[in-house]
Amino acid sequence: MRAAIVEAPGKVSVTTVPDPTPGRREVVVKVASCGLCGTDLHILQGEFAPTLPIVPGHEFAGEIVGVGADVTELAVGDRVAVDPSLHCHECRYCRSGRGNLCDRWAAIGVTVAGGAAEFAVAPVANCVRLPEHIDVRDAALIEPLSCAVRGYDVLRGNLGAEVLIYGSGTMGLMMLELAKRTGAAAVDVLDVNPDRLATADLLGCSRSGAAADELDRPRGWDVVIDATGNARAIQDGIGRVAKGGTFLQFGVADYATTAVIEPYRIYNQEITIAGSMAVLHSFERAAALFAAGVLDPAVFISDRLPLEQYPQAIDQFKSGQGRKIVVQP
Repeated sequence: MRAAIVEAPGKVSVTTVPDPTPGRREVVVKVASCGLCGTDLHILQGEFAPTLPIVPGHEFAGEIVGVGADVTELAVGDRVAVDPSLHCHECRYCRSGRGNLCDRWAAIGVTVAGGAAEFAVAPVANCVRLPEHIDVRDAALIEPLSCAVRGYDVLRGNLGAEVLIYGSGTMGLMMLELAKRTGAAAVDVLDVNPDRLATADLLGCSRSGAAADELDRPRGWDVVIDATGNARAIQDGIGRVAKGGTFLQFGVADYATTAVIEPYRIYNQEITIAGSMAVLHSFERAAALFAAGVLDPAVFISDRLPLEQYPQAIDQFKSGQGRKIVVQP
């Protein structure tokens, strides 16, 4: 089969690799689409994946074309979205229900071969069957949506909150859509990319701008979400949290990124700083929200490229052009 391969830091290509075969409790998925995200850039930089080469792609969906000997829940022909999370189910964090913090954390497309290929293997437990009205080529959006759902689990809801989101890429826009549906009184969005910011306006954000000072809220925001991973945005965002408010680190920063906090302010103003890591008990709910129309794929997916153009797709993503880019084998 054809697959994208991250061969070494900074080096990605498309080549022929052996077809996968399922284990006893696994299925083989013929990939319909696979999304790119910031994690893929980190893998390309040599972060996250313990060894290279690796077939990337942790946001994917498709049709089952093979099942293992002990699989009874799904059958050939079923259309599924795949949760990439691979937890050990044995460590302290898994036993306490915090599998996303697993001591042996792994993921399809990060530590084992993923969906940037014609076919991919997944445990049957990681597959969610899609209803007929969903175009399977759009369902790669379910995985990033499940990360956004996890983010709002961490925030625990705050009716009437005034929310500020840094970044109007795919994840920032998903956080915008969920904020609108979880009782926010206002949702403001910042981005230095005017094309991406225009999409936030299209989706109905309250206000938008290139910098927080443009929005004139001197007392700050109840909830500030970083969806960029950018050091300057993170540093600015921490300073924009209102008294009693929460800052959520949702964007994936480089390992070396740092930010400065003022401990007295954190104490005196009862500010919460929280993080949200990947997927946790949120994939099925994201699939249900997606089926209910919480996202418009025509807005979120800006580019659909053939698998053979995976290196070009990576370059386009790095340049900040478009919104969600998917490759379609």
